[in-house]
Amino acid sequence: METEKFRGLNGNLMAFKKEVEHADKVTFAGIPGVCSPFAELFAYVIRDKEAVFIPKTDLDSARKIERTPLGMQFTEEADPRSSVVALLGGLSMPQYEVDVADVQKMLDDILLPGGKVLGLCYMNMFENAGWDDKIDFDCIINGILTGEIYKKE
Repeated sequence: METEKFRGLNGNLMAFKKEVEHADKVTFAGIPGVCSPFAELFAYVIRDKEAVFIPKTDLDSARKIERTPLGMQFTEEADPRSSVVALLGGLSMPQYEVDVADVQKMLDDILLPGGKVLGLCYMNMFENAGWDDKIDFDCIINGILTGEIYKKE
């Protein structure tokens, strides 16, 4: 059920920040290279909290996301268990062949009791992949991207 609307990138980031305001730690899971920059961007707006990134569902490869002089960066190994797990939309894209059952197993392994599952996506990725019916999301923050291109004549 839709509860709010937002506009622009800042609105997207602030919606996420509001959704995790009571958490001490957020674990992101997504596709390396595609989702990882988004995890770094979302982690930046909650830089006072602990953040972790899991590539696909590989718990052994979980890394901290920490603020550095060059921005948010993946650093040392980290414990992915968290009270908030944010699934990034790239996981549901068919070309990455991530099985929703593997995602559910990962959630079962790392989501702390009473925790929250967020979906962070664009262009209705989770809905289009049917994952909104297969994963018990507490909240999906979905952005719609539009744009223009301007060129010299």
